[in-house]
Amino acid sequence: MDAREKILEAATDLLAEASVADVSTRAVCEAAGVGAPMLYRLFGDKAGLLAAVVDRGFEAYLASKRAARPSDDPVADLRSGWDNHMRFALEHPNHYRLMYSPELTVPPAAAREAHALLHGILERCAAAGRLTVPPALATQMIMSANVGAALSVLTRPEQYPDPGFSERLRDAVLDSVTRPPADVPDGQEDDGDRAVPVAAATLAARLRAAQSPPFTPAESALLGQWLDKLSAG
Repeated sequence: MDAREKILEAATDLLAEASVADVSTRAVCEAAGVGAPMLYRLFGDKAGLLAAVVDRGFEAYLASKRAARPSDDPVADLRSGWDNHMRFALEHPNHYRLMYSPELTVPPAAAREAHALLHGILERCAAAGRLTVPPALATQMIMSANVGAALSVLTRPEQYPDPGFSERLRDAVLDSVTRPPADVPDGQEDDGDRAVPVAAATLAARLRAAQSPPFTPAESALLGQWLDKLSAG
């Protein structure tokens, strides 16, 4: 095992045992059997070390999301993704709290990848005509709510004793940005006020997914701006 892996393993073990989402570089060096200069040479500073620890801790979670096969229902995939996110947070509380700590000045790559994976599912929702707002906005809304719910349950469990809290919030958020399939019975589908934004979001997503766009890059960019404005409603 090389020095980098020894340091990461020691920091991971210490973080799992810590009462707070933090570890000291001195304790990590002692546990790994290396000197401080080696730690700082490999990770730059404590923030760089902690970001690497978070990425290491999230790797198995993200690997499972990368390998997941999309279902025929992208909205169902959103629900599953929300639940998996909550499950990981509760099973790895210190890694999770550290990932979203404002004191972590080096943004973990895992946070960016989780955001991108969610955005990919929402692009599928839009292409299927199931999204009522632009995918980028829906990504922000869902990720903020999912992270907020997880951190609330982790840091204030006494205020969130209801085991159904996460599912209720999930359904409320997803219902606010998605719509039923086009073939639902009359009276259950969005109409009038949302027709143009939904159509714009759908067309924009399908153009982004097109293998051979019928427009030049400049035309595609301009059309994308118009569609984004229309889809924002």
